[in-house]
Amino acid sequence: MKTRMDNTVDNFHGTMVADPYRWLEKQGDAEVDAWIEVQNKLTEEFLQTSPHRDALQARLTELWDYPRYSIPVQVGSWFFFQKNNGLQNQPTLYRQQGLEGQASVVLDPNLWSSDGTIAISNFSVDDSAKYLAYTLSAQGSDRQQIYIRDLEARKNLPEIIRWCRFTNMAWVGDQGFYYSRYPQPGTVAKEDETNYCQVYWHQLGTSQEEDVLIYDRPDAKELSFSPSVTMDQAYLVIHAFLGTDSRNGFYYKKLGSDESFIRLLEHGEAKYSFLGNEGSLFYFFTDLDAPQGRIICINIEQPAEEGWQEVVPEQKEVISTARFIDGQFVIAFMHNAHALLRVYGMNGEMVSEVPLPTLGSIEGLSGKQNHKGLFVAFTSFLYPSVSFYYDLHTRKLTPFGKQELKFDADRYETNQVFYPSKDGTEVSLFLVHKKGLKKDGNNPTLLYGYGGFNIAITPSFSPSRILWLEQGGVYAVANLRGGSEFGEEWHLSGMRENKQNVFDDFIAAGEWLVANDYTNPQKLAIEGRSNGGLLVSACLVQRPDLFGAVICSVPVTDMLRFHKFTVGRYWVPEYGNAEESAEDFAFLYHYSPLHNVQPREYPPTLVVTADGDDRVVPAHAYKFTATLQAAQAGDAPILIRVDTKSGHGHGKPTRKIIEEHTDVYAFLLKVFST
Repeated sequence: MKTRMDNTVDNFHGTMVADPYRWLEKQGDAEVDAWIEVQNKLTEEFLQTSPHRDALQARLTELWDYPRYSIPVQVGSWFFFQKNNGLQNQPTLYRQQGLEGQASVVLDPNLWSSDGTIAISNFSVDDSAKYLAYTLSAQGSDRQQIYIRDLEARKNLPEIIRWCRFTNMAWVGDQGFYYSRYPQPGTVAKEDETNYCQVYWHQLGTSQEEDVLIYDRPDAKELSFSPSVTMDQAYLVIHAFLGTDSRNGFYYKKLGSDESFIRLLEHGEAKYSFLGNEGSLFYFFTDLDAPQGRIICINIEQPAEEGWQEVVPEQKEVISTARFIDGQFVIAFMHNAHALLRVYGMNGEMVSEVPLPTLGSIEGLSGKQNHKGLFVAFTSFLYPSVSFYYDLHTRKLTPFGKQELKFDADRYETNQVFYPSKDGTEVSLFLVHKKGLKKDGNNPTLLYGYGGFNIAITPSFSPSRILWLEQGGVYAVANLRGGSEFGEEWHLSGMRENKQNVFDDFIAAGEWLVANDYTNPQKLAIEGRSNGGLLVSACLVQRPDLFGAVICSVPVTDMLRFHKFTVGRYWVPEYGNAEESAEDFAFLYHYSPLHNVQPREYPPTLVVTADGDDRVVPAHAYKFTATLQAAQAGDAPILIRVDTKSGHGHGKPTRKIIEEHTDVYAFLLKVFST
């Protein structure tokens, strides 16, 4: 399909850059809607000819039909958790007394919409377990509203709090809570609707109009804030972030005082994650002078850096997360991109190592400073996510909820290898496949990666990957630079001007799979989402000869204009800004997928996006698809699948997830069989 082109040209520091599909950025425009309708029709016509589609959907539905639990949150004697019975569109929020109590429904979002597109984003319960504050997201949007529920009366309070994104709710007793919000639309310029974050206090039983502004930084409009209250209810603390930069600031003030916040730690220096306090002694997990991470103590009455104390020094393994519970530090490490869990005393010495079920990942730790134990969420490629309760006194690990398998895990195996990238850097690669795999160079292989934002891609479970393995496929996951798998230096070596390292790592993984007879270029597919969509689109443009299929989901592809849309400006610390910096423009323009498409043969490509994505706007996907279609010199299909009433992925109904994954695997099996 050929898409209309216009004559839009931008001047970037003396370089003229054409943008002929700029008109596709106009969300809701009738011509754009018509283009989407035609594109979806072409994609549907192609997928309808797949002989596997119905069988794939039936098997995916079976594989997805198992109970899934979120990590529980303990409040007093109550445990709060979300559970999806299997095929529910959204998980239901439950509570129960103790580990063996009878679970009762608190909220069931499946009752709130006929299509399952309203989701609970976050929740917080006051310490007396009388009130629940929770956020809702509609149709996958990052925009959220806060509701408050009286847990005993089982009804909501009348107030609704709007204009929030990613907020938490920090309770003070059962009086109310602190939260963060953004300006009411229409009160600032449209481009500033995700700037000027503010912290407010909400008193129960009052309207949002009566909420009290606690903190803002109009002098630094791009900062965002996350408030919390110390366990002793003595301090209000704020983590301050500039976009997605992990090097945050930390501010505090005494609760109830009229004093100004004390800016203890400024953003831009290092990561500081507050773990808890004992009076004036504040404990942090930080990567300051420790790329692998360490635990430090700051006495806020003597805050000079020379007085800081190191509690748990940097280890050879990378700290991924930590908690301060019952006077002990529970620390999750990554060792070669898989998890270890250890407990340390206040003297910094290791008390115990917690045995984990298999090589896998810790998805989260849940516990408060005054608890006697904590919950650990664990998963792996062949091990569906499950939570364990770890008692810090008995050192016993007890599973919470039940785990069901709809496949025979013993038929498959997981291996880890290391391969050299273009510059010789050793990169980790996980391989999952049937036991006894014949390495004849002809196995359909799906290579996945992300490589950015200090995010680790470690072993995790997905029913759709099991489907791929059942079809005889190999699933490969590369731990690329840009992530946090090997510490902050690993992250820095894959961001901004070093971003090409990420693409080189991924391309080298594909070459290794071919050279070691797992597959061949005609049977090698690559997949990535969001920043991973940038990854695969860049690799597609740079090495189209290496891949037999490309799945590019909710991608960032226009590296010159990404900061102009919704929350794109959050990513400037990671990517750079081509508009403001000639230096940034040079390296962004060099690899920007949209601007490096050339007329040549490209492999079969399916771009996946959603019309309601307000994180990575779908215009990235639209413009890239149109550009590829115009440049395609071969016969392979270049298709786009645009979902409706969906967003970036958060809160997507199970029904829609199954439909999307059915189409992805129907596409792969069809193009690999021709």
